[in-house]
Amino acid sequence: MSKLSRMPRRRSYDQYCAAARALDAVGDRWTLLIVRELLAGPRRYTDLHADLPGVSTDVLASRLKDMERDGLATRRKLPPPAAAYVYELTERGRGLLPVLGALAEWGAPALRERLPTDAVRAHWFAVPLLRALSGPAGPQAEGVVEVRLDEGVFHLRLGAAGPAGEGVDGTEGVHGSEGVYGDGPAGRPDACLVLDAVACRELSEGSLTVADGVRDGRIEVVGDGVLAKALRGE
Repeated sequence: MSKLSRMPRRRSYDQYCAAARALDAVGDRWTLLIVRELLAGPRRYTDLHADLPGVSTDVLASRLKDMERDGLATRRKLPPPAAAYVYELTERGRGLLPVLGALAEWGAPALRERLPTDAVRAHWFAVPLLRALSGPAGPQAEGVVEVRLDEGVFHLRLGAAGPAGEGVDGTEGVHGSEGVYGDGPAGRPDACLVLDAVACRELSEGSLTVADGVRDGRIEVVGDGVLAKALRGE
């Protein structure tokens, strides 16, 4: 028996349909959540495992291999002194951002009740918030927004934002290579949003605007630049 014939058959819906083909690649459990994490830029395996509570090491490794095979992600070694391997999205993988954004918008109503068993990471709000702030109701300005929640801090890059803090390899990252958002504080934010998780969820689902949140005392916008003023509706 040849080596090729011994390889397990790739699971497929076997349908000549664009949606079915897409689900062949990203329909497995955890795959889209790995994409969510890699939208922040290159990530080490250990970092991915830490921010995907509930995934086993075997499943994570398997999904990453599948994503490499399907051209969604690549693995590369960082230069010294880091000398570690990281995973990052390809252009095709980054193309899943609007898919995740739409999925998050659809799922937002289910967040109105937070269960005691729910894990939470602040940066999990990043993709839906990015979609909301980049839409017609957003500030219509470019730059880096640092978001401060009780659960943690993350930052977003709106429009063609440039450098924002350091990348995983210790070098200054740029939009596209570092990611559309980042976990932790930004190096040089153009504006900061201070709010709670409920207000962040309402911003993400479109039931609250930043300007309304500022007016009602639920959101604080820190900064005097163009982006900060746009967020405040000035």
